[in-house]
Amino acid sequence: MGASFLSATQRELASRAHAAFRVIEATGHVDDAQLARDVAALGFYPWLVPAAFGGALEKVEVLSLCVLREELAYRNAAADSLYAVQGLGSHPVLLAGTPAQQAELLPKVARGEVLFAFALTEPEAGSDVASLSTRAVRDGDHYVLDGAKRFISNAGVATHYTVFARTQDGSKGISAFVVPASTPGFRVSAKMELLGEHPIGELALTGCRVPASARLGDEGSGLKLALGTLDVFRSTVGAAAVGLARRALDEAVSYTKARRQFGAPLAELSSVQALLADCAVELEAARLLVHQAAATKDGGQARITYEAAVAKLFATEAAQRIVDRALQVHGGNGVVKGFAVERLYRDVRALRIYEGASEVQRLVIARHLLA
Repeated sequence: MGASFLSATQRELASRAHAAFRVIEATGHVDDAQLARDVAALGFYPWLVPAAFGGALEKVEVLSLCVLREELAYRNAAADSLYAVQGLGSHPVLLAGTPAQQAELLPKVARGEVLFAFALTEPEAGSDVASLSTRAVRDGDHYVLDGAKRFISNAGVATHYTVFARTQDGSKGISAFVVPASTPGFRVSAKMELLGEHPIGELALTGCRVPASARLGDEGSGLKLALGTLDVFRSTVGAAAVGLARRALDEAVSYTKARRQFGAPLAELSSVQALLADCAVELEAARLLVHQAAATKDGGQARITYEAAVAKLFATEAAQRIVDRALQVHGGNGVVKGFAVERLYRDVRALRIYEGASEVQRLVIARHLLA
């Protein structure tokens, strides 16, 4: 792993994670609940919360999360998703929770005793977050939530969902709530099967009644809270892309050294060498952009919307190209189930969509340039 932005502690963390994550090497479909337990047992959830709540560091370091996600995605994309969404779903509690909410939930996040999900996307509200229609109506000292959510990672295995719902009309009328999975009126309405292994599904909230104390922050602050959370975790999506791409390149190098064609290893063909070189250059560039965005956030910059957009866009698009090239050098074996590159090809595709599609990242970057 390139280490230009990494401290000695973070390099040591990368080494530990690389060794620890070998136990969850992807081997095909697994039970999501068991995978969630396996990820918790690895002991890296404390990096998602500050030391005051049982975390590993004084404050959450985005660069350390990037290190962990790169190593985790290298081994198992589904496990990476479980881990990342634990952070994505619980981070709003850190940003806007009351002292009581934080004291109740964040230590359990660090210990892996609860598993969070981030329930923002709806059937008719994807990139256009401000158009979400799930409602939360105040009723005395409670709110009643009604609506549907779609493409919710960790659905069915999460114990708690950070749900974004409309309390008033307009873009400033969205609020956030922590909803335990056991709440009456809340259910996982469907599990979804994607190209790659990924615990994801649809939610239905029907007369779902939660106490007012379940709200995170002020009424109407939900959109700002969602965007602030994505601002932290978007660069880590790029780190996951780097992990998948790095694994693909390693697989390609090993395969071309071992595979003989025309009386010599594939690795001796100049066209194959050029392909591998292009992969290496894009991989290093992607990692540097991801680490730069994370280090900028850790350095105290309040928002890294531009930096994170650049990092996610380049890293996810580059990862798609790298995985595709790695599959190509495998020839027919590249599309055979059981070969790692076939799995990587399925796993990498979603990264160009979730937490802001590539087209949205281009808009964010352009608006920054034209402001």
